[in-house]
Amino acid sequence: MAESGTLPTGFGELEVLAVGTLLLVEALSGLSLNILTILSFCKTPELRTPSHLLVLSLALADSGISLNALVAATSSLLRRWPYGSEGCQAHGFQGFVAALASICSSAAIAWGRYHHHCTRSRLDWNTAVSLVFFVWLSSAFWAALPLLGWGHYDYEPLGTCCTLDYSRGDRNFTSFLFTMAFFNFLVPLFITVVSYRLMEQKLGKTSRLPGAARILIFHRGRRMLEDVRLDNEMNLADSFLGFSWPTHWTQVTSPVSGGTFVSYLYSHKSQIIISHSDLALAFQTPFHG
Repeated sequence: MAESGTLPTGFGELEVLAVGTLLLVEALSGLSLNILTILSFCKTPELRTPSHLLVLSLALADSGISLNALVAATSSLLRRWPYGSEGCQAHGFQGFVAALASICSSAAIAWGRYHHHCTRSRLDWNTAVSLVFFVWLSSAFWAALPLLGWGHYDYEPLGTCCTLDYSRGDRNFTSFLFTMAFFNFLVPLFITVVSYRLMEQKLGKTSRLPGAARILIFHRGRRMLEDVRLDNEMNLADSFLGFSWPTHWTQVTSPVSGGTFVSYLYSHKSQIIISHSDLALAFQTPFHG
């Protein structure tokens, strides 16, 4: 791997400076909003629940992405990569762990909400802790594989940060890319879409029950409405960030960022439907989605 001491052909100093400035704004915004989410979990007793532990995992992962962007911003403003080859490998590994953990945490949140809203049992702490542990262990495993020879980290085109070397078209990298994408993108995307779709169908049917049946689940509807309110408070900072980190995520996992963003939009569309269904239950009025 060659050191990145000069600007690559085709890029001017102004362009690199502009990229660095955008990354700096993104990194500082992401860190601020995700720290707000983390502090909300730590300071508010009502938010310290197993389901919100999954949201905390997502906030920590997105904080990692923001930190990765902060390093890239610093390098871009310096117009060179100052941390050497080993620093490049470490930067690529850290960014990839955070990106994969963010994807898998989103899928875990979707499954957790399905379990919470569509079954008779709440998500318990043992299950939530196990999910978070699995998400981070799996992310670290896949991110470590390029360090062990399956896949490869290298400088991105500007030469001011490091990610997977997508320019390689050999069998080694191709097999890693497609295998990684299946387990860390297609599977989480499937879990996310199916979970929210099942919630939408479940709550849609419940909200159209006769009045007498709705009275029987009045208190459950009130409780679910409160849960959704708490979820929205916990996700407020991450909702703002959801539209800001795809720029940097493209640098880290460009083949999968677009579909993950679609998954993010679908999940929030389903959240709106769930909120309206809960309102219909609480006030015993029919809801037509």
